[in-house]
This record gives sequence, structure tokens and C-alpha cells, in this order.
Amino acid sequence: MENLEQEFARLVKEHKETIYMVCYMFSKDSEQVQDLYQECLINLWKSMSSFEGRSNLRTWVWRVSLNTCISVDRQKRRRGESIPLEMDIDLYNDTDRDTKQIKMLHDRINKLGPFDRAIIMLWLENMSYEEIGAIVGISTKNVSVRLYRIKEQLKTMK
Repeated sequence: MENLEQEFARLVKEHKETIYMVCYMFSKDSEQVQDLYQECLINLWKSMSSFEGRSNLRTWVWRVSLNTCISVDRQKRRRGESIPLEMDIDLYNDTDRDTKQIKMLHDRINKLGPFDRAIIMLWLENMSYEEIGAIVGISTKNVSVRLYRIKEQLKTMK
């Protein structure tokens, strides 16, 4: 058991940025990011013993994280919109130019459906079409077509 815990700690240390980034793209505030991050860690822990090594560990972490965030997003939509409590501090509203552009891109990506959001996130991580297809479960050609459509959609969003 201790070996599994050490292995899990190593996995989280090596892939925490990936998990966090997936959670960030599926959230609207820092509290939601933390909640999603915790859900991802729980699901990674639960499924770690069943990881057979048929895919790359990085691909598996992406897949579990994306599936967790998509699942939570679906549950949230079924329950309806909740009203978050307001805090005096808002790290999401930095005022420099780069942050404004990143926020605009984040807002546009958030308007996409969960599947398209996952594809564009993976592409923004400089993953190959083959890797993206392996993670989301579609062909390389389908990744290419979907990415073209998603990019066009993002260009026309306001």
C-alpha cells in the first residue's frame, strides 16, 4: 500500500500542472478550480490500480482529468446554475494586457461544449493530433476537422 501511495504522490507531482490546467479551463473561479482539482485527484487515486500501461501515463492523466471535469460540468448543468459567494479579492481580474487576452480566450473557450473545449485545450498544450485523438477517443482526421471548426468558431465569438 505504501508503494502505491508513493507512486501516486510522484504522479501528482509530475502532472499537477496538467491537472490544474484542465480544471482551470472547466471553471469560472478559483474555488471551482480547487474543487475540480480535488475531484480529479480522487478519480486518479481510485483508478490508479486499474491503470494497465496500455497508454502513456500522461495520456491517462489527461483522460481521467478531462472525464472528471466533463462529468462534473454535466452534473452542474443538470442541477442548474448556483450563485457563488462574492469575495473581496479576485485573482481572475488582473488588469494587465496579457491577462486580459488570456481571460478573453478563457471566456471564449468556456462557451464551447465540453468535448470541443477538451480538444482545443489539448491542442493549446502542443499535443499532436494523434495524442489528442488517443485522449478523447476519436481519429486523427476527426481531430483535424474538429480543430478547424473550433478555431473558426472561436474567431467569430464575441
